[in-house]
Amino acid sequence: MESTTNAGIRRRERKNLLIGLAFISPWIIGFIGFQLYPIITSLYYSFTEYNLFSAPQWVGLDNFKELFHDDKFYLSMYNTLFMTIFGLFPQLAYALGIALLLNMKVKGKSFYRTVYFLPTLVPIVAASLLWMWLLNAQYGIVNQMLGALGLPEPNWIYDPKWTKISLIIMGFWGTGTTTVMYLAALQDVPKEYYEAASIDGANAWKRFWNITFPAISPMNLFLVVTGLIGSFQYFAQGMIFAEQAQSIGGPENSILFYAIYLYQNAFSFLKMGYASAMAWILFIIVMVLTVIVFRSSARWVYYGGER
Repeated sequence: MESTTNAGIRRRERKNLLIGLAFISPWIIGFIGFQLYPIITSLYYSFTEYNLFSAPQWVGLDNFKELFHDDKFYLSMYNTLFMTIFGLFPQLAYALGIALLLNMKVKGKSFYRTVYFLPTLVPIVAASLLWMWLLNAQYGIVNQMLGALGLPEPNWIYDPKWTKISLIIMGFWGTGTTTVMYLAALQDVPKEYYEAASIDGANAWKRFWNITFPAISPMNLFLVVTGLIGSFQYFAQGMIFAEQAQSIGGPENSILFYAIYLYQNAFSFLKMGYASAMAWILFIIVMVLTVIVFRSSARWVYYGGER
């Protein structure tokens, strides 16, 4: 009797499993066809010489060896790291500062929150074209304002010293999503902590450093990890600015970012094997940095449930 009951339970479990698999089969098919297969294929191509028009020729580690003797590979990595260090972290600090202001009890704060979030609704291409006009050396409003103040008027788009800085400035304009995420984290901080700290005589800075910052540290971890991944894939804005300068890497390759150089090798030079090798090097770099951030997070990330 017991064996019959167990057999019935197993049949029900198998039936439920098959029904569940049937429901998620569109996702499984999509994952295999559009993610898993391209990943495996790119790994194979990274060990071949392939140009789309002839069969891949196995070359082993030659693509990877060539990468480490490619000056543009190092230049693109430098440009990408520059954007990560001087773009990502200052923009996170800026978004946190704006979130702190928007979290204050002032009249019309809903309006201010909407205003700061609106730029994120503008498509990247449209925003890049807009900023190219704003940063135009002759007619742009930014240089007009700088000139009115008696300050230097850089040639933002065509001067290699200013191209990356112009993209960083544009990035500050689009931090609305990050600001909203910080704002959500700030609103989860218990108000009792601030009241107790005020009674103990803690000033605003001490309340921020000892209460606010530890409380929102999980959000910091999330934004740092996702920001690192995104900054190493920086592409669209750099490509649009570079096209204005009539060069895929911009003036003197000053905005030849890693993703742009990968795209150039794949679709301009048709070096698909070489581009695949670049993609896997990028994956390894991002994975290592992500692991380092997670390993270090035990020192600076605080979870409310921990003791």
